Amino acid sequence: MTLVAAVMALGVNAQAYIGGGVGVYNASDDNDDATVFKFVPEIGYNLNDNWAAGIAFGWEGATDGGKKTITINPYARYTFTNNKVVNVFVDGSIGYSHSYNAGYDVDGFEVGLKPGVAVNLGGNLSFVTHVGFIGYQHLKDNNFKSKTDVWGVDVDGRNITFGLYYNF
Repeated sequence: MTLVAAVMALGVNAQAYIGGGVGVYNASDDNDDATVFKFVPEIGYNLNDNWAAGIAFGWEGATDGGKKTITINPYARYTFTNNKVVNVFVDGSIGYSHSYNAGYDVDGFEVGLKPGVAVNLGGNLSFVTHVGFIGYQHLKDNNFKSKTDVWGVDVDGRNITFGLYYNF
């Protein structure tokens, strides 16, 4: 009964949010032209006005038999500006990804920052966008037994997502 009372108390004062983002981009080279779709559902909890913790799960797939990627990305969010209309934040995250298709099998690990902006649409609804990635990525190709380490800033059309959050 104590556990039920605690859960109900959290529900009354809840600062939880659910939502996620979507992204679409085109990838083409001399041989192929594919549209890539990204779907990233997310759940989190506001610890106070500036800090939140959450987890994002992602799926990315491409037309024309392109690779598919699944991700899991827990994060801590710090909000720099916290006003009634626009919030600017950065997610500090540690993530894992697995990309695959016929002949392609890559595991990835990343640690870094993902900046974003949230716009309060009124009530409990917010429009949220994440733009780019700053940090470290380690990729392991399981077929060719090779490893790649990447440091830096990655801001392009593949690293932008738009979404809606519902705040409880």
